[in-house]
Amino acid sequence: MARPGVSMQLIVYGGKQNKDLAGVLNEIGGIGYDAVETGGDLVDLDRAVVKDTFVQAGLALSGIHSGYGSIPDAAWQDKAIAFCKDMGSKYIICSGVAAGEGIQPYIDTGAVFNVFGRKCQDAGLTFCYHNHAWEFQPLDGGKGIHKLCEVTDPALVKLNMDVYWVTVGGEDPAAFIERYADRVGYYHFKDGPYTPTGSVAPGPYQFTELGTGTVDLEGALNAALKHDAQWIVYEQDRSELDPGEASRISFEFLKTLGL
Repeated sequence: MARPGVSMQLIVYGGKQNKDLAGVLNEIGGIGYDAVETGGDLVDLDRAVVKDTFVQAGLALSGIHSGYGSIPDAAWQDKAIAFCKDMGSKYIICSGVAAGEGIQPYIDTGAVFNVFGRKCQDAGLTFCYHNHAWEFQPLDGGKGIHKLCEVTDPALVKLNMDVYWVTVGGEDPAAFIERYADRVGYYHFKDGPYTPTGSVAPGPYQFTELGTGTVDLEGALNAALKHDAQWIVYEQDRSELDPGEASRISFEFLKTLGL
């Protein structure tokens, strides 16, 4: 069984990466991560400069992550695909769905995702949807996350599964991985003091360094490793610690899990 790559989402740096990308990447590379995941805005920067910055830090790009608003934009699609191919990254990730109420936005979004997913596949890339907790809210017609999976082609639309938000949504991460074994492979590992209640709890949410919350990260990893996990990505929306220290603590925890 091949070891998945260990990456981290730059969100914990709170925007510092937009002012000092080289400094941030050098710090992360020094901790020992294999890669980072960035926002989709990176596609608008000078690609040669960005690529050299990654090389100097000894890091790969595990994926780029954008909101739904970018996905239907053909110009952004082309830039994102070209950027990922040049950077040697295979994953383009989306958070969010089309505007609207009820279950219909998930159905409408599914059609958009299938088209872009095909475009990514034709380019040798993988398109993923990143869940939060609100997609698990019961709606007339079922939960949004399951409807989205129902109306999209599993060969074209994969999942960037966030194990924290699955937990907040009231489902067990390991069971969710088994249910969507044909879509998983790219994971966000996030932690916090949360116990599943069976319904989506109101925010605000507290995010902690990996291993210091209550999410069953070990169980999620064991399930993920059964299904060809490609990337385990530490994500922490915010921290009370210095971002570098938070990143180090989380990396050391992932090492205790055998990564």
